[in-house]
Amino acid sequence: MGFKKRNKVNAEFSMSSLTDIIFLLLIFFMLTATFVRVDNVDLPEANTQSVAALETTVTIMKDGTFLMNGKKVPLGSLKKIIQLEIMKSDNPETAKIGVAAEKGTSVNTVMKVLKIAKDLRRDAIILTKPTES
Repeated sequence: MGFKKRNKVNAEFSMSSLTDIIFLLLIFFMLTATFVRVDNVDLPEANTQSVAALETTVTIMKDGTFLMNGKKVPLGSLKKIIQLEIMKSDNPETAKIGVAAEKGTSVNTVMKVLKIAKDLRRDAIILTKPTES
């Protein structure tokens, strides 16, 4: 009588338990992560005094108003005015934009000006205040 052996090893691997574990880890890390919200920015202080040649300077006030070379400018026309100032400069190909934010200014407001500089393909330099000795 020939009996067949039924001791075959199953070579399949079940992935369902692995996906459950990964899903639980994902939920765990999402619940335990701390989300940081940055509302206001303070100008950094610098010990050195290197001055870059700037064609135009945008000052951002705490209340969200923009000053372009000392004149109040609405956000909607800021890009066009910066572009005109760059074209009037001596070297428009390498024109740089200075961004000075008043203490307590929203980071999102500063990012709007930096995005305008990026759209114009110009370098934006965040201006600092000198350290008080």
